[in-house]
Parts: sequence; structure tokens; C-alpha cells
Amino acid sequence: MLKSVIRSTGRLGLAIAVVVGLVVLFLALVVLTDGAGSGLAAWLTTLGAGAAWALWRARRRTGPRKLVPFVPVVAAAALTVSVCIPSVPTDRRYPVALPFVATQNWSLATGSRVAVYHYPPSPGSARRATPLVYLHGGPVRGISVLEHRFLQLLSRHGYDVYAYEQPGGGRSGLLPMDQYSITRSVRDLAAFVDHLDKGRVDILGFSAGAVILTRALAEPGIAARVHKAIIAEPGPIDGPTAAIAGQKGRPNAGRLAPAMTGPHATHVPRYGVAFGLMQLGLLSPDTGLVGQAEGANAFTAADLGTDTASAYCAKDASRIPVEDTAGNFSFSPGPSLRIQQTIKDSPSIAAQLRQSTVPAMLMIAECSSQTRQWATTILADDPAIERTQYMPGVGHHMWNGLDDNNERAYATVNAFLQGQPAPQPNYPTPTDIPTFLNDQR
Repeated sequence: MLKSVIRSTGRLGLAIAVVVGLVVLFLALVVLTDGAGSGLAAWLTTLGAGAAWALWRARRRTGPRKLVPFVPVVAAAALTVSVCIPSVPTDRRYPVALPFVATQNWSLATGSRVAVYHYPPSPGSARRATPLVYLHGGPVRGISVLEHRFLQLLSRHGYDVYAYEQPGGGRSGLLPMDQYSITRSVRDLAAFVDHLDKGRVDILGFSAGAVILTRALAEPGIAARVHKAIIAEPGPIDGPTAAIAGQKGRPNAGRLAPAMTGPHATHVPRYGVAFGLMQLGLLSPDTGLVGQAEGANAFTAADLGTDTASAYCAKDASRIPVEDTAGNFSFSPGPSLRIQQTIKDSPSIAAQLRQSTVPAMLMIAECSSQTRQWATTILADDPAIERTQYMPGVGHHMWNGLDDNNERAYATVNAFLQGQPAPQPNYPTPTDIPTFLNDQR
């Protein structure tokens, strides 16, 4: 009896090893083929290898016992085929229209077709002389409802606000994957201002949008279109900056907030494998496993995990606001990774940025999840930064609808654009950078 138990255990162990081995082989082939044919190339090769092994094992068996070696092969095939079958449409399904603002679609001179939102000055408000353009973060995502509310606040105070979603994100059209780059994003900004045709504009760039804005300031031909620039919570602006492994701000809610609820695409084998391997750099952004349209359709707000919570201070962990609706949310992982890679691959823009003459303001959040040196590098290199505003009590998403945070952000933006005294001390200045970093502010 003991021999029988040992023999059965050995057979079960062998079957499990075969299943695991075939799954690992499948994943390796997905990487080697870059997901060709929606993963079917890897799946068929794995199935063929498994079938060959089963036939070899069955060669001396008779009757029903000849089928036993095929059981783990069938199990592995069933497990892995789910990675090859889309569960969302593979053609782009754009978010539904917003009820509170019309979506315009502009075709830019670059060839990009972008979704545009216009918030004109509210009736009775003191109209500001210069249009304000908002560049959202992401890099390739939609403008959240929380951001729209902040844009509405600006318009209620007389600003003529324009915002557009980067190609591939939100309601904007897709580009061929090889056309996504930080250079293209800067060219799109210039083309947008030209299409607006209202002369020089003020620009508020947030996060990835702040990167686009900063790189635009380093190009004199594009910077000439900018009246004033607000660089809010920037990401890395070039390869050398992206390579900095520096410190972050004061504690944020990333590891403290409850897990986000709702559907997770990453819980589906196909998208968990695709997004995971892309994030690890084992699949290219234009992988044949999941196209950019399907990836954008599948990705949900819950898939951002702790990224959203990390944009808030630790004190706000129990009250992270819902930033967006399911119908408006949009994030495209492939193009986002592609643009981030082009930033990492780009040479330093420090020399060009030192020639900037556009009046600028830098905004830094107390509980920022961004590497501090991403902001302080810009502060050190851009001589036209007139003031820095260190925003207490907020994380990366500074205008977040909590307490009076939107009003404080508005006051800071308005004071700079209107040439009024700053609500916060001008800190850090370039000479304060070493102390600022040493104090882990």
C-alpha cells in the first residue's frame, strides 16, 4: 500500500511539474515572440511541445493508459489559452461624453487628433487677458473628473481655460505605437497653441504634463508661444534625471489606504500577464499580445493599485476621494510606457533649459510621491523660475477636492499669473536645494 501511495504521489508530482513547466515555457515563448498573434504563436508551440512529450510518454502504454500523459498537457493548454483570448473589444471604445462640458475634436498639424475641452470665463467674472492651457498627467490617460472640477474653478474666476487629452488617452485618437514619444508630445503642444490661434498662452502643466511643458521651455521656437509657465509636480525631464534614485516627499497614503475596489483587468490572466510583462520590460509597448486599443479598453482605475493613494498625504489615507467615474476613466499602458522610455533614452536638456526666458513657477507638494530631484533639477537649471511654491498638506494630486485644497491651489496659480504676492514663501530657491533635500522636505 505504501508503494502505491508513493507511486501515486510521484505521478501527481510529475503531472504538476509538467503543467508548471509548460506554463513557464509558454510565458518564455510569449516574451521571445513579443506576444506574436495575440500569444497564439507561443501557445501553439507550447501545445506542440507538450503533445510531443505526451506521445513519447505514451509510446509503450496500451488502452486508456495511453491518454494519461495528455492530461497535464490539456490542463496547461487550458490555463494558457486564456492569455490569448481577448475579453474586451480590440477596437478602441472611447469614454462616453461628459455631461458638463462639450468635447471638441481638433486635428493638429502634427497629425494628432485630440479631444479638447473649453471652459470659458463664467458670466460676471473678471475675464483674464491670456488664455490658460492645462496639460494633464499620465502621460497617456484621460483628464479625470476631479481635474475638470479644478478647471471649472479657474473658469469661475475669469480664466479662459483650454485642456486637451494626449493622443491615445481619453477621447483622443490613437497614434501608431512608434509615433508616441516625448518629442511628439512637445510638438503636439506647439501645434495645439497654433490651432488655438489666440497668441501667447499661459500653461499649467501637471506631472507628465509638466514634463512636456519643461521640455517646451527648452526649445526657443516653442517657448515663444508661452506667456507664463506653471510647472506642477513634474516627472523626470530627460535621461539623466530619470536615472536619479532620490528621495520623495513627506509620508503619503500609498501603503495606508484601503485597496481600491472595482474590477481589475490585471486579475484577468490575459491582461495580468500582458501588463505585468510590459511593466517589467519583457514585452515591448507595441507587443503583439495586447494592442494599445484593447489595453486601454481593459485597464481600470483599480489597476492603478496604490498609485492613486500615493498621490495623497498619509493623513488622508482614510478619505481618498473618488477621482473619476468608470465611464470617464482612461489609461493606455503601452503608449505610456513608450513615452516614458523615450524620456529615459533622451539626452540632458539642461543646457537648453538654462537659456529659457519664459517666466515660470514651480509647484511642489509636501507629501509628493515624485522623486524630489525631478523638481529640484528643473529649479537649478531654469533661470526664469521666479518663484517656487511648496504646498503644505497635499500630495501629488494637489487639486483634489478635499478641504480647501482646490482653493489654495487656485490662489497659488492666480497669484503668479496675475503678478501678485505669493500665498506661500518662495521656497526652495536654487540656493536652498541642498538644505531642502537634506531636511527631507
